[in-house]
Amino acid sequence: MRTGIATVCLSGTLKEKMQACAIAGFDGIEIFEQDLVTSSLSPEDVRKMAADLGLTLDLYQPFRDFDSVTEDLLAANLRRAEAKFRLMSRLGMDTILVCTNVATATIDDDDLRAAQLAALADLAGEHGVKVAYEALAWGKYVNDYEHAHRLVEKVDHPNLGTCLDSFHILSRDWDTAPIENISADKIFFVQVADAPKLSMDVLSWSRHYRVFPGEGQFELAKFMGHVVRAGYTGPVSLEVFNDVFRQSDVERTAVDAMRSLIWLEEQSAKWLDTNAPAIYGGAAGTVAGGPSAAARRRYPMELATLPQVAEPAGFNFAEVKAADTGVLEKVLGQLGFEFNGRHRTKDVQLWTMGHARVIINEQAPEAAEPAIAALGFDVDSPVIASARAQQLKAPVVPRKSQANEEVFQGFAAPDSTEIFLCQGNPDGTAAWTREFGEGLEVPSGARTAVIDHVNLAQPWQHFDEAVLFYTSALALEPQPYAEVASPSGLVRSQVMQTSDRDVRLVLNLAPVIQQDGADSGTAPRKTYQEHIAFAVDDLVATARAARDRGLAFLQIPENYYEDLDARFDLDPEFLATLRDLNLLYDRDADGEFLHFYTATVGSVFFEMVERRGNYDGYGAPNAPVRHAVQYDHLHRLTQTNR
Repeated sequence: MRTGIATVCLSGTLKEKMQACAIAGFDGIEIFEQDLVTSSLSPEDVRKMAADLGLTLDLYQPFRDFDSVTEDLLAANLRRAEAKFRLMSRLGMDTILVCTNVATATIDDDDLRAAQLAALADLAGEHGVKVAYEALAWGKYVNDYEHAHRLVEKVDHPNLGTCLDSFHILSRDWDTAPIENISADKIFFVQVADAPKLSMDVLSWSRHYRVFPGEGQFELAKFMGHVVRAGYTGPVSLEVFNDVFRQSDVERTAVDAMRSLIWLEEQSAKWLDTNAPAIYGGAAGTVAGGPSAAARRRYPMELATLPQVAEPAGFNFAEVKAADTGVLEKVLGQLGFEFNGRHRTKDVQLWTMGHARVIINEQAPEAAEPAIAALGFDVDSPVIASARAQQLKAPVVPRKSQANEEVFQGFAAPDSTEIFLCQGNPDGTAAWTREFGEGLEVPSGARTAVIDHVNLAQPWQHFDEAVLFYTSALALEPQPYAEVASPSGLVRSQVMQTSDRDVRLVLNLAPVIQQDGADSGTAPRKTYQEHIAFAVDDLVATARAARDRGLAFLQIPENYYEDLDARFDLDPEFLATLRDLNLLYDRDADGEFLHFYTATVGSVFFEMVERRGNYDGYGAPNAPVRHAVQYDHLHRLTQTNR
């Protein structure tokens, strides 16, 4: 599949955008007109630079408001078009995007539109240019891709074809199956974009909230499947208008964009396999080289697939790094974790409770506060899973190993958390723990505990990137996101999980406020932290034991318990226990949830949970309480340290 991207997707100058696209591995680019108009590069410079970078210049866009106009305006539009055709000749480009009219159209007549498009096609032919006619979702008279294609057929000119844009089609819930009825030689260009499902006018939705494939909720694999079946072989190009992307690092955004097309290519291949015609075996032929793979080979566009991996079987470990680990060691000990010694060659410690393993890494820069640094996941084949992640542009994390030490495959997530892939064992053991002392590979007989979930804070400009990353590289499924109130604004919370819930990763995008003195250049600080949650069988007993060891609990206000009693009418003795131990509680039709939090150390805190019945949530009604208490504590700490 030939990959492309519109320069409008990225921040920076045209030169910076082109360099970033080449680094990310794109085959070609669309030149967005404003990027060229504002560039200091001449068209000849752009042409040479593209050739030097190995990029094709696939589309000049957009040419707006051409059709459905009066005769005098048509003459002006043709003059304007000819100027662009001459410019394209200097750029060495042969395809231009012409959008259906949204502003100057005054005559709703398909015969007139066809005649005007024919005049444009004739002029384009004189300059060796192809016109890709695109139906904008908010076009005044033409807003449906099938309507646009009927006009193309009516004109029947070799220099006039159609452009299919997934946003304009899927935002209006148009059926994508008729794409297969369009002759391949009349599909001049294909643009793709994803988007969250929003209730707003389509123009604003398009201009501000498009995202890369895999970061929204559109059925893009199905859309692409129909495009492939139509016989299209040209570029599949990203056209994403997004305020965040256009403020973010250009090279990083380009890599994220390329990752999304790699993911889309794989998902489209899977859709074709699953929906293969009966003659090729349908969904039964999904294995490599099987009937459905043969079905894919019927079509001219070849779709590459990635190494296939199963979803992780569970958390293997969580790692916290700090320059001074004393407070971390104390808190883990108070929670009931056992110290299992230091690694024989590295400055790290191992702490365990049942099957829950925490590594404390002392190899942090001087004065670095405690923070979550890495997560380990149990997978069937670490080497294959790592190869998949690398093909998805995940940067490799090297890990030094000596003889007879476990070799971990690692890569970095968008927020810099290191992800390590471990060979999982069905009994929950981990062979690498022998490196801390013989016999440690067998979990202790202490109270059963596992890592229930990990909550990671995401930078605002890379939240969508993180969702795609964990979806594509770790096979985690994103759940509908929620928004939780905090004293500094709404916190967006996105759960990523395996089908059996053995891995639950919660990505939080929280608001950022300025520190006092921020006007003088002080960097903004986060108003939230990250945490690791451990599930135990008896939370009340765990909390009592932790209190006896001197644990500093997050102090829950009395108002919370009064509200809890009003909502659930709890047994007075049970409510008193919750209040006494600073425990939080939630209940739904499937079960109950008990949990408590430790005080924050650096940017990390710990949560202990107990799931009763089939409760599947995270105590979301209690999240505003936690945010408020942590915010108040952080504010008081800041005042004290002045």
